[in-house]
Amino acid sequence: MAYPSKKEEESGLSSYYNNKTTIIQEARVFNDSPISPRKCRALLTRIVYLLYIGETFGAQEATTLFFGTTKLFQHKDSALRQMVYLAIKELATTAEDVIMVTSSIMKDMQPNSEVIYRPNAIRALCRIIDPSMAQGVERFFKAAIVDRTPSISSAALVSSYHLFPHAKDVVKRWVNEAQEAVNAKSSPSFFTGSSGGYLNFGSGSGSASGYQPIPSTSYITQYHALGLLYLIRQQDRMAVTKMIQQLGGGKSGAGTTLKNAMALCMLIRYAAKVMEEDPNMQRQILDLLDGWLRHKSDMVNFEAARAICEMKNVSASQLTKPIAVLQLFLSSPKPVLKFAATRTLASLALSHPASVATCNVDMENLIADPNRSVATYAITTLLKTGNEASVDRLMKQITGFMSEISDEFKVIIVDAIRSLCLKFPAKHVSMLAFLSGVLRDEGGYDFKRAVVEAMFDMIKFIADCKEQALSHLCEFIEDCEFTKLSVRILHLLGMEGPKAPQPTKYIRFIYNRVVLENATVRAAAVSSLAKFGVNAADAGLRRSISVLLNRCLDDVDDEVRDRAAMYLGIFKEAPLVDTYVKEESVYSLAALESKLVAYVNDPDASEQPFDAASIPKISRAQLAAESTRPSTLDTISAPTARKTTASPPPPTAAETQSAYAQQLAEVPEMASYGPVLNSSTKPVQLTETETEYQVNCVKHIFKEHIVFQFNVSNTLPDTVLEQVAVVMQPQTESGLTEDFIIQVDSLTASTSPGIAYASFTRENPEEYVTASFQCVLKFISKELDPSTGEPEEEGYEDEYQLEEVELSAGGDYIVPSYASFSSEWDRLRSGATATETFSLGAMESIKAACDSIIEVLNMEPLGGTESPSSTSVHTLQLSGLVTGGGGKVLVRCRMTFSRGQGVTLELGVRAEKESTCALVLAAVGG
Repeated sequence: MAYPSKKEEESGLSSYYNNKTTIIQEARVFNDSPISPRKCRALLTRIVYLLYIGETFGAQEATTLFFGTTKLFQHKDSALRQMVYLAIKELATTAEDVIMVTSSIMKDMQPNSEVIYRPNAIRALCRIIDPSMAQGVERFFKAAIVDRTPSISSAALVSSYHLFPHAKDVVKRWVNEAQEAVNAKSSPSFFTGSSGGYLNFGSGSGSASGYQPIPSTSYITQYHALGLLYLIRQQDRMAVTKMIQQLGGGKSGAGTTLKNAMALCMLIRYAAKVMEEDPNMQRQILDLLDGWLRHKSDMVNFEAARAICEMKNVSASQLTKPIAVLQLFLSSPKPVLKFAATRTLASLALSHPASVATCNVDMENLIADPNRSVATYAITTLLKTGNEASVDRLMKQITGFMSEISDEFKVIIVDAIRSLCLKFPAKHVSMLAFLSGVLRDEGGYDFKRAVVEAMFDMIKFIADCKEQALSHLCEFIEDCEFTKLSVRILHLLGMEGPKAPQPTKYIRFIYNRVVLENATVRAAAVSSLAKFGVNAADAGLRRSISVLLNRCLDDVDDEVRDRAAMYLGIFKEAPLVDTYVKEESVYSLAALESKLVAYVNDPDASEQPFDAASIPKISRAQLAAESTRPSTLDTISAPTARKTTASPPPPTAAETQSAYAQQLAEVPEMASYGPVLNSSTKPVQLTETETEYQVNCVKHIFKEHIVFQFNVSNTLPDTVLEQVAVVMQPQTESGLTEDFIIQVDSLTASTSPGIAYASFTRENPEEYVTASFQCVLKFISKELDPSTGEPEEEGYEDEYQLEEVELSAGGDYIVPSYASFSSEWDRLRSGATATETFSLGAMESIKAACDSIIEVLNMEPLGGTESPSSTSVHTLQLSGLVTGGGGKVLVRCRMTFSRGQGVTLELGVRAEKESTCALVLAAVGG
């Protein structure tokens, strides 16, 4: 396809030539008699070009072009026929009544039609047919998949892959043909273009003789067949594992039936995914990967080495072979191999710097590599693996080529220096000088943000450089074009500036923002100035800040004016300072969002105000950690994709609560229950991990109900469980009445886990019920027919005894919530209080007692008191919220330890209600 030249674009010729309106008008050429193949091919090329660059045709326009194009089916020109197939394949998604052209396409799919047409016809048919018609063309696809002509087989396999989401049941029946295509010892394939035809060496006449096959030993059909096989079997882990073992060829990999390097690379990715999901398979998969390290293809060697390097809990000894392979690539004349190796080693250096350090000599040779991407990764790796003595030399080398690389690679280098700062804090002077220098260079938002984040970390962890780093940031915001960065820096200045030896030198920079910047930055500057006024020990400084804030009362923006007025008012009321300026706790955003959604969706919510007191709080440190979490988990979006980064951290308790609330809202039987008050964040295991049926329980507390959620997994691949339910029997009088049980209709190994529910009504919603339940898993077991995959008609009833479920006083009714302990403890002095002494003779240390109390009460430890510094005396401070309007509760645990007697605990409780104090004491006493 010929792209328009720059000269044509500037003159406007290209935009006219490829204009949608012009093309539709010129489509009259399809009706000419006789048809001109050259003109039609040119017009079809322009149509496809427009679609590829994102242009869209309306339904009527696409339909007109589509049926105009189908008139060209009668022409004998081979090149024109291929172009017709390409055009109708792209137009089929928008045009109407496209199914009418099915018969014309089917003619070219017949075994007696010309080989050059069949691949194109197969690809087009996949886009044309309705999913309900897939069964009607099944025999054509089956025959094409096992065809001896590679272009036909590949076209059928790729089309089956795209057809699978719409006709799964039909495509699954083609597994034997796909397996045959993988195992076929076919003759060398022919290199084909995207249309499935042959390369054209003719004079342009379009005759079939103008196409000459070029022999190739690529065996590309195996790549496509393997992708389809995995797509069909991906829900059955055992089938995928068996496929990998069969195609892997043993420990050496020499016996593999796969001859195509890309197919082997894809098999390696599947193997790595299986190993990640099932640690028990790690040893077997590792043997296969070690064999592929010696494959004759560089591509396979690298993929195997990367899979081992990204393996969870990989040891230094297991890394020896893959690092040796990557080290050979570092001296390769091929830039792509050097780039791949340096990037992988740079990532590995984060977790195993000592293992990667063996490549440092080769890495240093790459610093001057003409490919600056390779040089960037090389120097990044050296920064992670080098010693303190090499820092200055590396910093000089980095400075030399920072201006020659893109922002993406600048960010990589800055992140490496950020890690190096924390590793060698004594070298902070040179690294801070480098960061301040690049901060003044040209660059985009991501690059500048990376530099600012690096300086933030230096301020946080290296006290000696705090004052100098703040000065550099002050200079940066004088000419910063990014509002978000200015706001963040102003916030940091407000937090750290008042603690500096000379806080007044930062005020000038902050007030300049009030005068010169946009409204968002001005508002942030006002808040920053207020922190200086609040934390200032000098009364004169506070008066100066008040003068500056008074000037802000005339600002044109209402947010700036309101903030200034609020802070001036706060200065006059000392208690408000602690609440609105010095407060270290904030609402958990995930919990706040969940509660607000539940409040909005509740039809009775308008009768009562929103209860903000029921939302747990977290510290600012926890908020910072929560804000750095990825917004979405890395997921497998395609069979050939796998995660290339470290696994994301597990969801926070508030995020888990929010997910449960959304899940429960979708159950019709619980629609009238109202918002969920609390859900247990850690499921309770009711079976051993080795059993064939695995069950865990999550408890949900509502105002008037308690719901038990059972996540049931069936690990038997040849058995289906039907009418799966968990029957619960309370051991004693519990104050709960059973409402209903929701069962799982059908559960197989591929659909596990299924969710069953048991709901109970609280007879007295004001009481915190505690009880123990016997649980039995009941189901009907049916064997699966191996030939059809369908369950047998008759099964047998069975049951499985589960562990008991405890509804506890603390863990199920109390939500962790951060607070400033001293001020909150004093505030609750006028509320309910209780003190009791316990003897914990079984505790072997104060640390064990702290862990046990935190687990039993499910409360937030404050001020690092969960880690005692003394082995004999300690005070543990806890904070939480009690569901159902129980309010705030604080616990002070004074402990002493002596050998032979264990831990003596004085438990002090302060809460807003007497029932809350009784709940805490019952939880510890029980």
